[in-house]
Amino acid sequence: MDKVKIKLAAAPIGWTNDDIPELGEDIPFEQCISEMALAGYTGSEVGNKYPSDPVKLKEYLDPRGLQICNKWFSCYLLSSPIEAVIKSFRRELEYLKALGAEVIGPSEQTRSCQGQQVSVFSKKPQFTNDEFKRLTTGMNQLGKIARDEGLRLAYHHHMGTGIQTVEETERLLNDTHSGDVYLLYDSGHFAFAGEDPVAALERFITRVGHIHLKDLRSSKLKKARDSESSFLDAVRNGVFTVPGDGDLDFISIFKIIRNVDYQGWMVVEAEQDPSKANPFLYAKKGREYIREKTGL
Repeated sequence: MDKVKIKLAAAPIGWTNDDIPELGEDIPFEQCISEMALAGYTGSEVGNKYPSDPVKLKEYLDPRGLQICNKWFSCYLLSSPIEAVIKSFRRELEYLKALGAEVIGPSEQTRSCQGQQVSVFSKKPQFTNDEFKRLTTGMNQLGKIARDEGLRLAYHHHMGTGIQTVEETERLLNDTHSGDVYLLYDSGHFAFAGEDPVAALERFITRVGHIHLKDLRSSKLKKARDSESSFLDAVRNGVFTVPGDGDLDFISIFKIIRNVDYQGWMVVEAEQDPSKANPFLYAKKGREYIREKTGL
């Protein structure tokens, strides 16, 4: 892969979990970003401990050679007035622009169960036709705003939400403008949803604007399915890990990315309990695997 065109980042969720803040609550922000840099990454996404002042954040990141690439945006297009969503969205764009970021990653959170102690399999929301229309219309608006501000909107399909499966993702992409709305492809979330992450990437690669590389332990997923687990409990029990440490076919994933001459960020994101999976050692393991298999 081309080191100029593809950059590697780490997600801070391996150090402190945004959905389960008690996981890694004792790990300082400074330790997180220092270990990212030591593990060999040049980028980071924004975590819940990162300073809200972009000037202050850059003072920490610059000496470590780290660049912010993306930030999650909780979107409520189906349950809030569009004017309120746009106001919050513009505020996040200003923050990201000040940091020199390239991507914003919204996920529609209306009726999401990803942060609840209910089955992530049977209790996920199902959007009606009218809701899909409202969602895609709103995403087109947000995508154009992001493009006008020099950033790329990459929608994050996610377990426990109304855009979880390949079918739901394809419908979202088909009903949005290709120049304004991209996909944040997440290998682990497609696999968790029972989809083939390789086939999903092949299907969507021309719309992919940001990539999360997350591995999955099949035995842990089976236990989660058999017990109708919540997303939170599945994470606590170790369903995810870094690339090369689980059961997903990353060789095929890397081949697809290489063949389309992808340009942008690839982010190692593996939410685990840091008391069980040392964040630095796992970040380093993922980085070394990517170097071995891609040359990056």
